Amino acid sequence: MPKILLIHGPNLNLLGKRAPEIYGSKTAVDLYEELCAQYPVKITYIQSNIESDLVTIVQSANWQYDGVLINAGAFSHTSVALADAIASLSIPIINIHISNIEQREAFRHQDLLQAVCSGSIVGLGTDGYALALECLLDLINP
Repeated sequence: MPKILLIHGPNLNLLGKRAPEIYGSKTAVDLYEELCAQYPVKITYIQSNIESDLVTIVQSANWQYDGVLINAGAFSHTSVALADAIASLSIPIINIHISNIEQREAFRHQDLLQAVCSGSIVGLGTDGYALALECLLDLINP
């Protein structure tokens, strides 16, 4: 059974409560439970608002997981450190954005993680998580 790490960055602990018109009404727990119920995988969920914690978590993923799903939130647009940590991975990683960042504020248009991830799912709401997991599983077991 594949071991998948699902990482959420800052403010995603507020999913379902913060700006539901943008991010939807599902909580992070709802998403986690849906993915676990739909797919024969072992998913570990971690959320942090602290950039350095996320860097450490990503760096350790190579030795513990078969692949990573990440929604780094605002750190997608600002964190060179997180991008460098992702670039060091030898396992596939899929970048997720719930909203379409190209239709949002100009500072959200640049995604520093996109170039170092195996792929990205952007703007498909919380349904993008299942699509990202399917893509990740295809990369793990081609």
